[in-house]
Amino acid sequence: MDALAFLDKPPAKRHPVYALAGDEDFLKRRCRDAIIAAVVGDAEPEFAVASYPGDKLDFGTVRNELETLPFLAPARVVVVEPADLFVSEHRESLEKYAAAPSKVGVLILDVKSFPETTRLAKALPDAAKLSCKAPAPARLPDWCAKWAKADHGKKLVGDAAAMLVDLVGPSMAQLAQELRKLAAAVGAKADITPDDVDRLVGRTRPANVFHILDAIGNGRPTDALNILAQLFDAGEDAMKSLGALTSQLRKLATVGRLLNQGQSLGPAMDDAGIPSWPQARQSAERQVKHLGRARLNRLPDWLVDINSGLKGGNPLPPRLQLERLVTRLAAKA
Repeated sequence: MDALAFLDKPPAKRHPVYALAGDEDFLKRRCRDAIIAAVVGDAEPEFAVASYPGDKLDFGTVRNELETLPFLAPARVVVVEPADLFVSEHRESLEKYAAAPSKVGVLILDVKSFPETTRLAKALPDAAKLSCKAPAPARLPDWCAKWAKADHGKKLVGDAAAMLVDLVGPSMAQLAQELRKLAAAVGAKADITPDDVDRLVGRTRPANVFHILDAIGNGRPTDALNILAQLFDAGEDAMKSLGALTSQLRKLATVGRLLNQGQSLGPAMDDAGIPSWPQARQSAERQVKHLGRARLNRLPDWLVDINSGLKGGNPLPPRLQLERLVTRLAAKA
């Protein structure tokens, strides 16, 4: 079952074993909290919940916990996190337990993967197997809008949600953190607008990259280099900065290729995956015009060169290599 669907409407029926599978820790925490709330009700979780690391855990300890009568709570919850090694080493015991589980205990297994081909997975109903994978980027603006409304009573208006995702990136934890800041900053206002996002969003790596490219499009190499310097001064890794920068530059290179094929700018930006909110489109249009056809055509080669250079192919310091690329892009044609 998809974790987002589970969180939208948690099933009323309690299951004796849950598997939270995937790499999105934010979703896992939300699902775990929802399960615990459904199991213990109004009781204090500290009296009913036990957590264990699964790397050095024997099944007997877990079984005893699950069979222990809860104190001032309708059931006991045992969380194993991480549980991949625990599941691997005690698979047969878990299969037997799933067939005859405790009536007073609920087991939550936090795993990276939970293949459906195993007997253990087949023993659990779909509603107890929660897929906690990061949503596709296209789904994140809708999630942000729902989260802002449900958790903060705020409405993301216009392109605010899409703008937030583009500036912050795909991390749900970071998005939730920025939404909390935005909700507090706008105070009694019912809406969070694109202007609020642009003015108040944190200086995340994608946001810094957006502003670097914005400065490039406006032909301001000094501003672009200052933002890059802030990244390095904050301890940012060169390859991580390049990764975020490369993602956007590849989109611009695609726009250039499509323009060479006779496509008009709007459809070319659509096909290249340029965000649709106005500020992103206007910024991308300025970047395309500033770079011109010649530099757009050379972008793929430049990105290959710097990627190789940062991995040891160039003796220059990583910071200097990135500064040279930004200067090359921001300089007047």
